[in-house]
Amino acid sequence: MRLAVLGAGAIGPAAAVLAVSRGHEAALWSPSGAGTAGCDGRMTAEGALEGVFALRIATDLADALAGADAALLVVPAYAYPALLPAIARELRVPLLIAPCASLAPLALDAAMAGAAHRPAIGAMATTPVMGRRLAPDRVRVAGIRKAVDLAAVPTAAAPDLAALATALFGHASPIVPNALQAALGNANPIIHAVMALTNVTRMENAEPWPQYAMMTPAACRLMVAMAEERDRLAQAFGLTVLSLEESLHRSNGVALGPMHEMAAVIAQSRGSVLGPATMDTRYVTEDVPYGLAFYLWLGATRGLRLPVTDAVVTALEVLWGQPLRDNPLLSGLDPAGLDAALQHGIGRQPSV
Repeated sequence: MRLAVLGAGAIGPAAAVLAVSRGHEAALWSPSGAGTAGCDGRMTAEGALEGVFALRIATDLADALAGADAALLVVPAYAYPALLPAIARELRVPLLIAPCASLAPLALDAAMAGAAHRPAIGAMATTPVMGRRLAPDRVRVAGIRKAVDLAAVPTAAAPDLAALATALFGHASPIVPNALQAALGNANPIIHAVMALTNVTRMENAEPWPQYAMMTPAACRLMVAMAEERDRLAQAFGLTVLSLEESLHRSNGVALGPMHEMAAVIAQSRGSVLGPATMDTRYVTEDVPYGLAFYLWLGATRGLRLPVTDAVVTALEVLWGQPLRDNPLLSGLDPAGLDAALQHGIGRQPSV
């Protein structure tokens, strides 16, 4: 197939070379242009995937989607408010959003309302790969996921989109009931927020620190407490989400056990995977507004308080000296119509 990869930070190139390694073609597009600057159409991969892979560098969004059979959106969630309307105008093929933070598939579906052709939208709980950009033409594929939960808008399209994701990237694609479960199933907002909170002085002083080694028993207790609130939130919508432990297992292949023990094994096996060395990090600027603040919004729609999560968000707002609860993706969503929107989409015919 021909895949359009929308986003060229680390995950986009890593996902693109994975797809190419499986016999597909990939076009890579950077919304800002920075992610493809200096890339001549060949990407060297190292780590879990090694080799030199041909990529077509797209000049703009329309060029990226030209001739594509499918698209993958992998940009920071804070880029969604500006980018989704542009995608809605150009999209003619199925799109996978990885990860589907803050019900981004519904926000995109709303932006496509009234369009003559409305392709299905896939909601992936996380990205197909883990990666780090080493140079304009080099990416480290830190890991290839064995399974990624997937839902669709509308839900009836999930089997086809699951087959598509598996064909492109090779991982199992367990189908979950709807995009909300896929969104809640991403462990990053909880893990990253706690890592930022408990290592803020290291980040402020630009000190190197080993991320998994810093997932100590105390830090993991806070993560587990937040995960318990997330579980109650999911249950309020009739859903069940992956535990943090199962998420670590899927991402790193480590045996299940207490979180801090799993993290210690990962630290030993993967070496010093460093955490952010700056306070300008997606761990806060993305995962709090589009993760934790999203949880708080959802809880409010069901009259459910999440005191630990709320306290963590408040503490991070004080530490970072800025508000972290603004999430434009939620402004167009009607809480009363959320269940129907998750099943049928927004403005689509229920039979679709």
